[in-house]
Amino acid sequence: MKLVSIDNIPGAEIEVIGIVKGTIVQSKNIGRDFMAGMKSLVGGEIVGYTEMLTEARQMATKRMVDEAEELGADAIVGVRYGSSQVMDSAAEVLAYGTAVKIVGKK
Repeated sequence: MKLVSIDNIPGAEIEVIGIVKGTIVQSKNIGRDFMAGMKSLVGGEIVGYTEMLTEARQMATKRMVDEAEELGADAIVGVRYGSSQVMDSAAEVLAYGTAVKIVGKK
């Protein structure tokens, strides 16, 4: 599955299938919270949270791709990511884009 953040695939003629998305709500754990609190005292990257959000983006992307494959898509254009805090200890990560079928070359 080809994923691009632009609204077309250079050199390809595409047919729009529709919007697809993948979402996950990821929760922090007490170990990460403790280490994040300690890290905030001295500054720098909070590696545990970086890893957690990277995993969440990967899962959201996989769910978006799975939905596109079910629709018979060859690619997803206009891929975007969003995130929001759901509650104090959880964040949602959303991946979305437009599923398309490659129908020829330009």
